[in-house]
Amino acid sequence: MRGLVLLLAAALLGMLFMLGGATHRAAAAPTDNCTPAGIASASAAPTNLGSADQGGEDKYTTPTVTPLDKIDVNSLGLLAPGIISVGTLSDAGPSICVNSQGVYTGFDNELLKAIAAKLGLKIEFSGTEFSGLLAQVANHRFDVGSSSITTTDDRRKTVAFTNGYDFGYFSLVAPTGGPIKSFKNLSRSTRIGVVQGTVQDDYVQNTLHLDAVKFPDYATAYANLKTGQIDAWVAPSQQAEGAVKPGDGTAIVENTFSVNNFVGWAVAKDNPKLVEALNSGLDAIIADGTYAKLFTDWVPRELPPGWKPGSKAAPLPKLPDFAAIAKENAAKTTAAAPVARKGTLAQLGDTFFNWELYKRAFPTLLETGLPNTLILAIVSGVIGTILGLALAVAGISRAVWLRWPARIYTDVFRGLPAVVVILVIGLGIGPVVKNITHNNPYWLGAIALGLLAAAYIGEIFRSGIQSVEAGQLEAARAIGFSYRQSMALVVVPQGVRRVLPALMNQFITLIKDSSLIYFLGLLASQRELFAVGRDLNAQTGNLSPLVAAGIIYLVLTIPLTHLVNYIDVRLRTGRQSEAEAETEPPALAVAKG
Repeated sequence: MRGLVLLLAAALLGMLFMLGGATHRAAAAPTDNCTPAGIASASAAPTNLGSADQGGEDKYTTPTVTPLDKIDVNSLGLLAPGIISVGTLSDAGPSICVNSQGVYTGFDNELLKAIAAKLGLKIEFSGTEFSGLLAQVANHRFDVGSSSITTTDDRRKTVAFTNGYDFGYFSLVAPTGGPIKSFKNLSRSTRIGVVQGTVQDDYVQNTLHLDAVKFPDYATAYANLKTGQIDAWVAPSQQAEGAVKPGDGTAIVENTFSVNNFVGWAVAKDNPKLVEALNSGLDAIIADGTYAKLFTDWVPRELPPGWKPGSKAAPLPKLPDFAAIAKENAAKTTAAAPVARKGTLAQLGDTFFNWELYKRAFPTLLETGLPNTLILAIVSGVIGTILGLALAVAGISRAVWLRWPARIYTDVFRGLPAVVVILVIGLGIGPVVKNITHNNPYWLGAIALGLLAAAYIGEIFRSGIQSVEAGQLEAARAIGFSYRQSMALVVVPQGVRRVLPALMNQFITLIKDSSLIYFLGLLASQRELFAVGRDLNAQTGNLSPLVAAGIIYLVLTIPLTHLVNYIDVRLRTGRQSEAEAETEPPALAVAKG
């Protein structure tokens, strides 16, 4: 067994060095798009604008705001006094992302930090998925949702929004030299990628009346475009501009824009005072120049005609002439030779086997991701084992009042998708116990995984117990044990011993399922292996960090798999030396003595 593990470790290391040697020559680490690019990346308003639904007159921006000194921060209905809890994303730089230091940042979040400072409040960011963000804000999992959220009328039915702090174009990204040149070229036969739940998703379905291929994040959607799995990608312009790199063989072929649907922060509808405070803080940082500085650092681009951030009374931010700077920058780079499109193998090598990114990913994966993965798996495994054993015993009980609840529990939790159970427990029970958990769903996620595992572990125990020969129970009763004693001391121990390999397989499943906790929203320090790999994937637009996370999963699970096989053989055959001794003829044994 020991030799097998050493051999496995050597093989994995050999694979890493082989991949590193193969790709180190061809690819350097991609640029981190979760750092402010500065004025050098300035861009003018797009000239390739397509027609768009302008959405009518802006009827939501407030005429004025309450003076900052009139805001009572003690009446803002915050989940924790003095702290604004913010749900955000990690995969949409430069607007909302996690940087290489594991800090939630980006233009949207830096603005919030500045506003919180104006209000004298602290701020705490947690990462989550966009598809559940508005529901989490509405259910008071977070005070604020920060994710470059376009403020549509449909979304206003779920949450309230602040005044606009940013604007957004929709960009259509397609392969260069292909048939797709504009939104008009899209048809029902076109595979159009979008991120699920975004306004681009809504635009493709309800404005273009086409079916979309939905992805959980921007990096995955763009990776599918580069590898030809989809024909086009509709994305926010900032994410599209940050993702498209020379040599990718893709380009932004057209943009569209709606003045009415500005970008704002989401707040629960029953908390208008927090909306009022954020609006006041936004106008304050526009007036003192903080907004202009952050805008220039993070997203330097020309404002569209007829739009400005803040209330209608807010001053227009004093921004550089981005159009002129962009023109000057373009003139300096026109002489550069065009970058040839990479071949398929080179593209795959750069995307999955970038050695520089492996070196960047492994320290954080080991320091943050691995401990959290193990904690979640062990805690949920203990919960699942204890509750599963109780379910198994109840499931074979002679008492109907024990047997039926155990069967119903098992059927329900085995029949529901894991994500649904995690969200129901996190969003349903979370608000009830927030004074105990301090609105941190980390342990609720572990409990949810444990409840799910219990349904499967209970069936494993039940099958093991029922596999024990009936004569064992009868023999125990014959020597005077009660039914309960016979089960506890004779039958159950034998059944548990028989299913140890299956229990280990279930623990391996828990290690992998720990990645689903991310849907509840985690602090940067609580990210498990998959979330850490995904964050670095989002920063760079490269899938190598996810491969690195996968390698650590393999290092964890493959030895456990072989340990299961080893335990199974030992339980069935015993020690080899003992077996040989038992089969040796007595005369031979004496001779040896």
